Amino acid sequence: MDSIATNFGISKQTIKWANNMTSDSITVGSALKIPPVDGVLYTVKAGDTIDSIAKKYDVDKTRLVLYNDLDLGGLKTGDQIILPAGVLPNNERPGYVAPVVTFSSYVGQGTGFGGRTWYIKTGTATLAGNTYAHGNCTAYAYDRRIELGLPVSNQWGNAVTWAARAASEGLKVDRTPSVGAIMQNGGGFGHVAIVESVLPNGDVSVSEMNAYVAGGGYNVVSGRIILAANAGQYLYIH
Repeated sequence: MDSIATNFGISKQTIKWANNMTSDSITVGSALKIPPVDGVLYTVKAGDTIDSIAKKYDVDKTRLVLYNDLDLGGLKTGDQIILPAGVLPNNERPGYVAPVVTFSSYVGQGTGFGGRTWYIKTGTATLAGNTYAHGNCTAYAYDRRIELGLPVSNQWGNAVTWAARAASEGLKVDRTPSVGAIMQNGGGFGHVAIVESVLPNGDVSVSEMNAYVAGGGYNVVSGRIILAANAGQYLYIH
């Protein structure tokens, strides 16, 4: 790999990115894609724009356009283009494995979400199949997910174990909020809420029950705004 990189005047990293390689190991007879310059060999996808590609891969926009003659024909889905001096995001690099969310990753986060709160209503529907304690956050979260037509179990236990048990049942659990997701933190019995909206500035609006804050309390449904800067510290069950 060292001699090939030297021969073509580009870095080993560029060659490995272009060929989805995780090591320097190569086999005699293998065909390698060799980009003409250091950077990223990229296949244009539907919805891509010059601006979005330049921003995502940290490429100079003018250089991107000129190098690929995009001022003439623009982007075409399926075409391969060169992103001179571009950088692959970590989650697109060869061999990337998404981090696994485990129970230990969220224990000790506390039992509240912080942020501005308000009253919504008293009581919840307690829909058929809801086995969670009346007036608690888990009972409300179960009902709200059913109302939204999203998966939820009546066997996840206290709020603190919801993410781990949901993940074991195949549901996606990560730290990225989305509408309808169950937001969870740890500590003690834990706490869960439902994401109602993700605002343009990244703040997250949730609804929840049994939150001891202004506008909330036992058997009370309240709303809360989670600041964008804090949203990533919680888990989201999708």
